[in-house]
Amino acid sequence: MVRVPKLTPADAVAALRNPLAFVAARWTPHPRTVRRATLAALVMSVVIVVTGGAVRLTSSGLGCPTWPTCTADSLTTTEAMGVHGAIEFGNRMLTYVLCAAVGWAIVAARAAKPWRRSLTRLGWAQFWVVMGNAVLGGVVVLVGLNPYTVAAHFLLSSALIAVAALMWQRAREGDAEPRPLVGPAVRQLVWFLVLASVLLIGVGTIVTGAGPHAGDSKEVYRIPIDWETVAKLHAVLAWIVVTLTFALWFVLKAVDAPRGPLARSRDLFVVLLAQGVIGYVQYFTHLPEALVALHMLGSCLVWIAVLRVLLSLRERADASVELPGQAAGVTVGSTA
Repeated sequence: MVRVPKLTPADAVAALRNPLAFVAARWTPHPRTVRRATLAALVMSVVIVVTGGAVRLTSSGLGCPTWPTCTADSLTTTEAMGVHGAIEFGNRMLTYVLCAAVGWAIVAARAAKPWRRSLTRLGWAQFWVVMGNAVLGGVVVLVGLNPYTVAAHFLLSSALIAVAALMWQRAREGDAEPRPLVGPAVRQLVWFLVLASVLLIGVGTIVTGAGPHAGDSKEVYRIPIDWETVAKLHAVLAWIVVTLTFALWFVLKAVDAPRGPLARSRDLFVVLLAQGVIGYVQYFTHLPEALVALHMLGSCLVWIAVLRVLLSLRERADASVELPGQAAGVTVGSTA
């Protein structure tokens, strides 16, 4: 049995001064652990979007009518507030789970050997985006679910997903200079795809802000435009993204591109088709809540798939090196 070393007063002071450095000096995570931690943060960034959508679709947006407390007299939901209060407060509590996932990613990245400052910075970037979005979520409640603040809340969540996806990818790579796998023309086509996807997500938030699901059973201000007209523009942008994806796949096949970009463009095409089917079905069935929630999940998956296409256009040396004993589950690391 391995004895746990006792903390000396000097150790306690060091832990208080810089807890991350203290942990890093005593723990070296396996590269798989770092990758799993970054993946957990990415998954939770998607979960928080879907559960936030559930709050709106169940008309629970003002289940807790104030912020940061749930009511003027209670930090948590009360029995009198019913199911809407429980749903809204439950989504707030999931923010702490998201923070824990991001914190795990930061600690794992900081403790990895050798230490990669760029990876740790991506973790901290996620943390501050989460904090900013938490404050913005409070503003959404305080202004009575104003659709413009709701749209900003979703867009900031999309930014969080982007940073989390980048950190997940970077955890599987090294820090060497990236080597392009395709030519400039293909990279330019992909950037057009990314831009079109950003416009698609942005217009989708306008559809949400003008549509029938206001987020609460009370009178809630909506964006004063015809949501069906904006939905048709949203559909046009979706077809543009699909066309660009198909064109990209065709070009990659023509130039005999590596397997990575081809596979990622194929994955994006499949996700887009599924999302398109859900979108048309929900439109012609008058936006049932279950399909709208599924469409929000699909939006996150489309965005991740687009980012994976962009990141697949280059490669870096692998950061993880199999050292003696790692195959048997023993973690070995060099000093930073």
